[in-house]
Amino acid sequence: MRLIDKLNGLGVALVTPFYKNGEIDFESLQKLALQLIENGVDYLVLLGTTAETPTLCQEERDQIVKAVVSVVNGKVPIVVGVGGPSTKEAVNKLQNSDWTGVDAILSVTPFYNRPSQEGLYQHFKEIAAHSPRPVILYTVMSRTSCNLEPETTLRLAALDNIIGVKEASGNFNQIMRIIKHKPADFLVISGDDAITLPLLAVGINGLISVVGNAFPYEMAQMVHTAQKGDFVTARKYHEQMLDIMQACFKEGSPSGVKAFLTLQNKAEYHLRLPLTPVSDVLFQQIMELNKQK
Repeated sequence: MRLIDKLNGLGVALVTPFYKNGEIDFESLQKLALQLIENGVDYLVLLGTTAETPTLCQEERDQIVKAVVSVVNGKVPIVVGVGGPSTKEAVNKLQNSDWTGVDAILSVTPFYNRPSQEGLYQHFKEIAAHSPRPVILYTVMSRTSCNLEPETTLRLAALDNIIGVKEASGNFNQIMRIIKHKPADFLVISGDDAITLPLLAVGINGLISVVGNAFPYEMAQMVHTAQKGDFVTARKYHEQMLDIMQACFKEGSPSGVKAFLTLQNKAEYHLRLPLTPVSDVLFQQIMELNKQK
């Protein structure tokens, strides 16, 4: 099966479990990865925003990739985040790392320096040219203050080593323009749990989910049934998950989904500053929502 077919479904952006002392809980990380696969997740995404990657040193990032690759052992594809505000640093990382067991790269738009659309094109062109693995673009203006316009996405889609885009702009018009004009083998993947169902109706290729860390089966069923054309069933799962989705993002991510994971005894409830646990009020709401499931 082609990689683009394997990435057509539900991916989960893995959290990074921590112990109280701030060290990474690799055992919980590996167990979580296997539980996701067992519940129908099609691929795993490492070192995204959900992993609290900006708080991890390079050694920790490498250790996370090795730990997950070793336990997954080819059961599903693995996508790893590589990006940042410096094109040179991103290319250096791509050229000087061990990508054994990694199937694709997810690269976010450069943050802080706010490049032009031409700057974005040249940035991703360099990344694609030097990446040993296929590249998925990632646009999320709410975090980077930098939107990858659809015309630029489509321009990049013509390059050989770029296979898709994770779209977290929340802009339906933008996403639909990409879907309408993209090459046949170019993936358009939702980066927003809550609006994925209507996007599936207009032709996206699935979801990279945060909520799926804690509710992999439900999120997989929502995506897979919709992809089969059964939107009645997909809508039922969407409605079941809607309040949970909203709770997960109400006070920032991954604070919300980590609260659910703690209640499910899948990881301790620790984050690295500047991220903090959710408020007591929201935690009580999350407790009630978790009980209902």
